[in-house]
Amino acid sequence: MGNEIDDKKTIVVLGAGKGLGASIARRFGKAGYRAILIARSAGAVTEIAERLAVEGVEAHAYVLDVTKDADVYAAFGEIREAYGEPDVVVYNVGNTAPDPEDMDTDELRRHFESDLFGAFTTICAAATDGFAWKKGSILLTGGIAAECPFPGYDCLAMTKAALRNLARVKNTELSEKGIFVGTVMVCGVIGGDEHFAPDNIAERFWEMNEERTSWEMKYE
Repeated sequence: MGNEIDDKKTIVVLGAGKGLGASIARRFGKAGYRAILIARSAGAVTEIAERLAVEGVEAHAYVLDVTKDADVYAAFGEIREAYGEPDVVVYNVGNTAPDPEDMDTDELRRHFESDLFGAFTTICAAATDGFAWKKGSILLTGGIAAECPFPGYDCLAMTKAALRNLARVKNTELSEKGIFVGTVMVCGVIGGDEHFAPDNIAERFWEMNEERTSWEMKYE
């Protein structure tokens, strides 16, 4: 058994890379949350967890491919067994690479599997009766491409637009159970300049979770 009997809040961050994912975990961790970091690369996510621990944040690393539905459900089961029902789930997975010159439907399918289908499965796996009882939040990382597509990033535009609508419909559907679903639309390149530094954007995730008033918040 793990720490499920304690009353410490838990945030689960899927797509916990060195940029925004780590910053979100850090922001919530500094407020007393335990951070569960999930990524595909064991080495990278373990390094992030160790760095956060040095900063005083309780962090645990999990390795997961979000395109495998059964693995997503299994991971949430393991997290609940070890730490109890989470309080916040952040889906920060996203392929922001430009389209290849020979883009085909297989490439588009890969983007949708990670950026959208994984988000849908995560919402389904997270939104249990226990999560509803805790008034849990599910936050998705959106992007300006959802509203303003730009050449060479067709896949990104389509997946972010679909993700935005997923957040909106799930906000309406799950609010009846007490679960909040929202998306932070990042209207720029993460880390592109000081304004779009990951730590600054992470603050919007904190604000959205605290306020729970609108299903969408833009960081411009």
